[in-house]
Amino acid sequence: MGKGCMTATKYLLFLLNLIFFLFGGVIMGFGLWLLLDNQSFIVVLSNSTTVKVACYILIGVGAFSMLMGFLGCLGAIYEVRCLLGLYFTCLLLILIGQITAGALVYFQKNQINEEMTKIVTKMLEKYPGNNSTAEQTWDFIQKNMKCCGWNSHEDWDGNMVIVNSSQLLFPCSCQNVSVAIGNFSNSGFCEAQTPDWPVYDTGCATSIENWLLTNIWVILGICLAVAFIELLAMVLSICLCRNIHTEYSKVPKY
Repeated sequence: MGKGCMTATKYLLFLLNLIFFLFGGVIMGFGLWLLLDNQSFIVVLSNSTTVKVACYILIGVGAFSMLMGFLGCLGAIYEVRCLLGLYFTCLLLILIGQITAGALVYFQKNQINEEMTKIVTKMLEKYPGNNSTAEQTWDFIQKNMKCCGWNSHEDWDGNMVIVNSSQLLFPCSCQNVSVAIGNFSNSGFCEAQTPDWPVYDTGCATSIENWLLTNIWVILGICLAVAFIELLAMVLSICLCRNIHTEYSKVPKY
């Protein structure tokens, strides 16, 4: 490989690893926000082991991506063979992990749906209507996807505010604008005129599934693009590693 190609490979690999590092920081930050924010889902679902484990996984994946990006940048700039080899191995493991995770999600989708039903049902039961971050997120989903509850609006029947209220309350973000009468808020609870709530009949599980099916090619495109970037980084790292001369494979002294 010529000197020009070596230089181009080195700096392209450095750029890819910088992206990995920043992306890992975003993932870890999101996981920390979910875990530490006193208004996030983790507080509403304080006893949900699944949600807590998901937060720790996000933090771990983000930290690992940042470490991998740092090692890749260091190995590319300083042309350190052992770091490039370690970086290649980490990328290979990540790629295998992504394929495995995708297969597990596909073959365990019924179990995932059952777990999501438990999590969302518990969240709806504790929904107090005080416009917290977690509630805003769920209100956004119901309003924009035109759905109510996870399986149906009956999931709201166990909500403590609705059960203990003397009024006929329903979640405002569920309101079906085509049948609702009057001006309602987009969050919290609204008062119904009759026991038959003016809400959407479709559950959000069905709406989300339909959205995924509608955007399946976009999702597959993003997944393939990520896999392509990882493969490109693997190829660049192994090419750079193979073409580094022994006399240039040491970390510079300071």
